[in-house]
Amino acid sequence: MKAIVIEQYGDKEQLKEKEVPAPKINENQVLVEMKATSINPIDWKLREGYLKEMMPFEFPIILGWDAAGIIKEVGKNVKNFQVGDAIFSRPATTRFGTYAEYVGIDEELLAKKPENISFEEAASIPLAGLTAWQALFDVAHLEKGEKVLIHAGSGGVGSLAIQLAKEKGAYVATTASEKNHAFLKELGADEVIDYKTTNFEEVLHDYDVVFDTMGGEIQTKSYQVLKKGGRLVTIVNAPDEEKANEYGVTASNVWLQPNGKQLEQLGALLQNGKLKAIVGHVFPFSEQGLKEAHALSESHHAKGKIVISFD
Repeated sequence: MKAIVIEQYGDKEQLKEKEVPAPKINENQVLVEMKATSINPIDWKLREGYLKEMMPFEFPIILGWDAAGIIKEVGKNVKNFQVGDAIFSRPATTRFGTYAEYVGIDEELLAKKPENISFEEAASIPLAGLTAWQALFDVAHLEKGEKVLIHAGSGGVGSLAIQLAKEKGAYVATTASEKNHAFLKELGADEVIDYKTTNFEEVLHDYDVVFDTMGGEIQTKSYQVLKKGGRLVTIVNAPDEEKANEYGVTASNVWLQPNGKQLEQLGALLQNGKLKAIVGHVFPFSEQGLKEAHALSESHHAKGKIVISFD
């Protein structure tokens, strides 16, 4: 099968098209013919070598963490899925990712693709959607009526987090450049801060939750926004415990756990129109397509998710 692999760490030029053996599934897995995948910052961070100690994979590495496709083969213990089912998934962490024509996936990590969305839309959901879900609900325990600041609302994670927080009944503020303000209001944001002209920490106060997708100085300033007993959750660098204690808040780092049941819940929201997949850019499944997609992701100027189509 065709796959896009890296054989050493480095820039996007390390992405190479190769013929590799198709995966052999075990009794609890299905073999998925890929229709779409998507780009996440972890893709190019791993490619650059930033995560090699956390993920000491052997080369060649097939990157990619989102799958949408059709089941072509099922293991003998698989009970709830069959050949021909359209699925989406965040497969388990492995050096054999989703930049490939076929992927083996554990049954427990699968969810049926909602009928009303495309494979490209489905591929935009798993990693970003599960990240937003687990950060807001499993870690921050966001409740109806609370106030949450979601940084970088127009990004892949942020755009889904806004919708999930609004569905929960929270008041949502977010940060974005002015060109994306109307878009984020449409998604449900109650307040949008132009980070180029306004210091968010000077205008937002007494928030229950901050969802940090940026890290660094943004994270440091976010403590000022929280009320006593507030919660900061971050998906970037580990939070500063001393800072959290200084402000009387809790601070937690979220590392995504693949979860088929939560993906089913996201699928239900997509099916009934309460959650919208935001696909901002689509590139073809090819060496050049992946290189261009990585470059766009690294620019931090993508709107919504960057998707790779296999058709």
